[in-house]
Amino acid sequence: MSIEKGSLELEVGQIVAERQVHLTREDLVRYAGASGDFNPIHFRDDVAARVGLPGVLAHGMLTMGLAVETVVPWVGDAGRIVEYGVRFTRPVVVDADAGADVSVTATVGAVDDSIARIDLTVRSADVTVLGKAQVRVRLV
Repeated sequence: MSIEKGSLELEVGQIVAERQVHLTREDLVRYAGASGDFNPIHFRDDVAARVGLPGVLAHGMLTMGLAVETVVPWVGDAGRIVEYGVRFTRPVVVDADAGADVSVTATVGAVDDSIARIDLTVRSADVTVLGKAQVRVRLV
């Protein structure tokens, strides 16, 4: 099944957007300030290790936001996003020196009369970090 969005015909399996994001510890501190989430697992190695984590973790909501932002340039207006959901499956570990790379691929999962379901594949360090990441987008 396919549907047109403007002059673009959408087909299930079609990649509509891709993005690579490099995160640093500084990004995590900035996000903590913007979000008010100052949990030290997001910026202190000693605290992360003490609670059994593999390292300092990116905020889940930061990862979720980076992922959905991938489709906004393609859809043209964030107001056309009608639903978004994910499952947090693995953390994004942000190394103090190397940071972390997050890749997002947005693929058409389903289309109907006026809504497309865009499936997001979100990976970091060769593992999927968000599962069942789906965005429903109003096409008309």
